[in-house]
Amino acid sequence: QGQEKLSCNPRKENGSRVVLCELGNPMKAGAQVTVDMELSVSGLEDMGDTITFQLQLRSKNSPSPANVLVTVPVEVQAEMELRGTSLPATTVLPASWHRAEGSRHPEDHGIKVEHVYQLHNKGPSTVSGVTLRLAVPSQLGGRILLYLLELDTEGGVNCTDPPGLNAEQV
Repeated sequence: QGQEKLSCNPRKENGSRVVLCELGNPMKAGAQVTVDMELSVSGLEDMGDTITFQLQLRSKNSPSPANVLVTVPVEVQAEMELRGTSLPATTVLPASWHRAEGSRHPEDHGIKVEHVYQLHNKGPSTVSGVTLRLAVPSQLGGRILLYLLELDTEGGVNCTDPPGLNAEQV
């Protein structure tokens, strides 16, 4: 009856980390106790979908403890944020401008615009195996809108070149 906050003490016992919680002494015969526990465990990135730990109930009146395996689902939470910018932010081509067919000079194909994207993990967990698919409109109405010249990455990121990347070898 009522709620009571337990005092628990972590310690090492036989090479294992143990948390010992005293539920009450003495308890009346037939007493039922419900315990809600909140555990904070780090380093679970590669543990899979669940963790299992052993819950052991001991009583000074019973010679052998009761063992229960408890399986808890692991849910990793991480918030990703994609930031992007274009340099220059605004580009205007003159109405009379035409690209030079067959030229290998980038300036003959339009104004250079650099798009920079940064993918940030805002946590609280670490992430791995993230896939980002970025669709860039390269044509509009059958005409070249953006000529994709090159793709560079930083920070150990692997990228697959999009189809049509520098198709004219500019």
